[in-house]
Amino acid sequence: MAKDNIKGLRPETLAVAFGYDPEMGMGSVKPPIFMTSTFVYPSAQHAKDVHEAYFDGTGPLVGETNHIYSRLGHPGLDFLEKRLAAIDGAEEAVAYSSGMAAHSSIALAYVRPGDSVLHGRPIYGGVDMLYNSIMPQFGSHVAAYTDGTDETDVRKAADEAMAKGSLKLIIAETPANPTAAVVDLDLMVRIADEVGAKQGHRPLVVVDNTLLGPFAQRPIEHGVDLCMTSLTKYCGGHSDLLAGGISGRKELIDHLRMQRTTWGNHLDPYTSWLVLRSLESVAVRTERAMQNARGVAEFLRDHPKVAGVTYLGFLEPGTRPRAVYDRQCKAAGSTFSFHLHGGEAEAFRMLDQLKLLKVAVSLGGSETLICHSASTTHYAVPPAQRLAGGITDGTIRLSVGLEHVDDLIGDLRQALEAV
Repeated sequence: MAKDNIKGLRPETLAVAFGYDPEMGMGSVKPPIFMTSTFVYPSAQHAKDVHEAYFDGTGPLVGETNHIYSRLGHPGLDFLEKRLAAIDGAEEAVAYSSGMAAHSSIALAYVRPGDSVLHGRPIYGGVDMLYNSIMPQFGSHVAAYTDGTDETDVRKAADEAMAKGSLKLIIAETPANPTAAVVDLDLMVRIADEVGAKQGHRPLVVVDNTLLGPFAQRPIEHGVDLCMTSLTKYCGGHSDLLAGGISGRKELIDHLRMQRTTWGNHLDPYTSWLVLRSLESVAVRTERAMQNARGVAEFLRDHPKVAGVTYLGFLEPGTRPRAVYDRQCKAAGSTFSFHLHGGEAEAFRMLDQLKLLKVAVSLGGSETLICHSASTTHYAVPPAQRLAGGITDGTIRLSVGLEHVDDLIGDLRQALEAV
């Protein structure tokens, strides 16, 4: 299907039909796997022309599809990146070997010694470590906001970041991991514009869309610059691969793709094929998971041993978070947290009694996964920063899968008896 023909098509359709033409694969209805590291040229001049087109963007082969070496690109990446960009509503996309490879590539591409980064709390533990522990070793600075719907809080954090150095990135993870806290993307774009006017260059707004994905939230529609998704999670959907994707404007993605040539953190042919296959069923899988999640969340909300539930469907009408959710999101997702009365001991007792739910990190798989955030996904985040983001010693993250909802509730019910 040509790019000219996708206007008006919904993401669910694009996930099945876009990015691959059977003519590319000898008539195969599904894309074949191109398991090769290198590609043959028909002549020495063609080889030179291919390299000129790739590295300089000039010459007779500009605009044509040619490959050199799989680290630079391969047919499977072409198919996946075209489909991902179409689903996200972006001009281009680039795929990586993991979600953290995507995050790290953005940092390496756009942050320099002396620069600052602004992000929210909570944020995924790996990203927290990237910007608060790793990047400062190269001279960058960081500031954080704790309420991504509060204009005063975000402005104060932005001023703090600019006082430390030139603000290059405004990072929003929404809903946030693990509490499902929402961030107002329109606010982030507006503040980026204002910061740009003050310091002479505009910071990029980077959104981690992993917890909802392209069918429940489309950040590009709100004017953000880069939309990052851990394809490992809902887009892969079976807990059997690692991948990450970034969508955005062509000039930004071209820069990232060229740097990927050097970093070597591209997505391999087989995993590209797996993600492309899985994208076709994301909408159906997430719809079932979200139905289950609501039933589980309602059970937990009413249980006397549960202190609170962060499920987006429970946001109070009339509040800032609810207004952002109504404007920005199409569904509540199926990953959220609940807080037990007590702390780590009570959480561990409950987790150790589970029979069906699997105690493991990650999320978005067909199976239901559950973990104690403070001692797993956010273990390396300092306790004070965890608490500032709403992660207590009694916080448990739950990624609801595709099992029968009554069985999930039954397992949680019997496990909570141990608390």
